[in-house]
Amino acid sequence: MPRLPLILATAITLALAAPAFAGEQYVDRTGFAVSGYDVVAYRSLDQAPVGQPQPQAVPGRADITADYNGATFAFASEENRDLFLTDPAFYAPAFDGHCAYGVAVNGKVPANPHLWRIVDDVLYLNITTGVVEDWEADIPGFLAAAYDNWVELEDDGASGRRIPGFSSEAPVAE
Repeated sequence: MPRLPLILATAITLALAAPAFAGEQYVDRTGFAVSGYDVVAYRSLDQAPVGQPQPQAVPGRADITADYNGATFAFASEENRDLFLTDPAFYAPAFDGHCAYGVAVNGKVPANPHLWRIVDDVLYLNITTGVVEDWEADIPGFLAAAYDNWVELEDDGASGRRIPGFSSEAPVAE
């Protein structure tokens, strides 16, 4: 009988240590997550201060990919793909690639890969420059609301909408 508490403690520890499966990843007409842009490359870009445009996302290559959360991610290099595979949850955008502001106001809408920000080591995407302006006015408040709302939204299907004013040039063929 003394083994039962140990078995239960081990099971609970493993369950808590395992990454939680996310909802359905947003995939646009490219057929790739994040419209075919390299999610690892964001971490090497110089993030602009709040209120200024971010550097453009880095296109991935159609021949360097990895699958995660039911979607295919493209990468600019094999090194970036290999980094992604070490911890996909770390590199993948929050909210399954949906707009962080949209989730904060209780909806799943697509996100433009060029409208990004890393906050507390998490990649967030937004849908339009107007939304970015609103979101950046109170990032901590909108993130708190988004995480509260995500509990209810996560299991909903991915957005089927197009990203307004955006056409992906990724992934590139090499």
